[in-house]
Amino acid sequence: MLESQKINEISNKIKEIVNSSPLADVEKNINALLKSAFTKMELVTREEFDVQAEVLRKTREKLEMLESKLAELEASQKS
Repeated sequence: MLESQKINEISNKIKEIVNSSPLADVEKNINALLKSAFTKMELVTREEFDVQAEVLRKTREKLEMLESKLAELEASQKS
């Protein structure tokens, strides 16, 4: 996955090319092309990733708690 700095570097190089080019709409087209490519790669923002990581952490905690309760119930039925 491309890092943010690399993406910015690519974008800046493209802007330099566009600024020296007579084509005014090239920048818009390139930005749309890049956004489309990133969407197809299904990239998510850091914020979205962190939210999902927190949801997963809480779900794991709940699962562990339920497994522990189940083990206690099974142990009490055997006695």
